[in-house]
Amino acid sequence: MAVKIRLKRLGKIRAPYYRIVVADSRTKRDGRVIEEIGKYHPTEEPSFIEVDSARAQYWLSVGAQPTEQVAALLKLTGDWGTFKGDANAVSTVKTAEPKAAFSVDAGKKSVLKPQAKKAEAPAESNTSDAEAPAAEADAE
Repeated sequence: MAVKIRLKRLGKIRAPYYRIVVADSRTKRDGRVIEEIGKYHPTEEPSFIEVDSARAQYWLSVGAQPTEQVAALLKLTGDWGTFKGDANAVSTVKTAEPKAAFSVDAGKKSVLKPQAKKAEAPAESNTSDAEAPAAEADAE
């Protein structure tokens, strides 16, 4: 059986993202796969590339042929160089910087108005008034 490492397209129209899969070369592009070994999101800046290196190395070692697009991704992640025996193969994938945490400016006024407290204070004072004479009687 001829095995290929290729991209399986997911997502919406004009918003693609891909899974890097191992599949029989005769199956459909989005058909049945043997194993999913990674993800690729080309629309993000920088592109998100995630590959399970151990599984990619295994499938390359047993003869799976990567497509041109997957070969380019494997070169970026350093897996292709590792497979070819290059000891200096390193990942050149750019990682996105984490987004800054949102902080509220203390100088600005709040948009929300504080809610008025409900008038439960008289109900509490009635119970405390009833308990107060009993407490005074005990003190005498």
